[in-house]
Amino acid sequence: MTTPPTALVRVLTPRVLIAIVITVLAWASAFIVIRAAAPYFSGGALALGRLVVGTTVLGVVVLIGRRWMWPTAREWAYIAVYGAAWFGGYNIALNIAEQTLDAGTTAMLINFAPILIAIGGAVFLREGFPKWLAIGAGVALVGAVLIGVASGGSITNGSGVLFCVVAAVAYALGVLFQKPALKRLPSAQVTWMGCAIGLIVCLPFSGDLVTQLPVAPLSAVLGVVYLGAIPTAVAFSTWAYALARVPAGQLGVSTYIVPPLAIILGVLVFNEVPVPLAIAGGVLCLIGVGLTRRRAVRVNRPEALPSRPQVDSTQE
Repeated sequence: MTTPPTALVRVLTPRVLIAIVITVLAWASAFIVIRAAAPYFSGGALALGRLVVGTTVLGVVVLIGRRWMWPTAREWAYIAVYGAAWFGGYNIALNIAEQTLDAGTTAMLINFAPILIAIGGAVFLREGFPKWLAIGAGVALVGAVLIGVASGGSITNGSGVLFCVVAAVAYALGVLFQKPALKRLPSAQVTWMGCAIGLIVCLPFSGDLVTQLPVAPLSAVLGVVYLGAIPTAVAFSTWAYALARVPAGQLGVSTYIVPPLAIILGVLVFNEVPVPLAIAGGVLCLIGVGLTRRRAVRVNRPEALPSRPQVDSTQE
């Protein structure tokens, strides 16, 4: 597949860069807060509590913000898949994974999703599929496998790694369906609608949340509020703002700074240090992403000038 003109890298404006930084910092902190709250909530209950807060905050933003734009049937379908996959499936799988994996390892394994986003963006969003994307994806895949192997000794029946894979796929699927919805609709509206749909998906866990919330310590309850307000309402809004202005595959690469940040925070808060093989796998993931950013060097050869007719000197 050839690279269309629309797949060219866009210069990051200061606002887009700030949005990316906020998103990365907030999502890195989410791994730590989830790890702290996980002992007191089931995966589904934690996701539901987070989305209740996030939907409420985002709803206020939409009400006081731009006017509502009614989605078309196609846009409704995009938003439905985006909300169910990313806000619903991703959050549930991530919470369950962090009940058995440390925050740093979970962040590194789930952040294989940007490779899936880059591939999906090339195939489905026509963002281009250069050869270095395929090479980088292969290197990152090896890194993800190493992380899974290294984590195998600290999980039960491999469930942590399995739920990380589910979360990564849901994450990538959500981004690929979110991108076309942002072509016409305001980013705040799309984010709120996706969050509300994710909340609906998590409603079957209402009983767990009602039972576990009263007996959870205040720190865990505040953690749920933080997850809903900052990594969900704020970070998903800044992500949507950037995604509306940057190709999905290229923006997804920026989230590979999340695992190192999560590892640092995990060491500071929980004294959790991933085993060397997992760290090596994370490094390979980062190298793979770096390779996907390379571009084939094109040699601009001057076009051949039309030959000038030969002049017979004998006729001069």
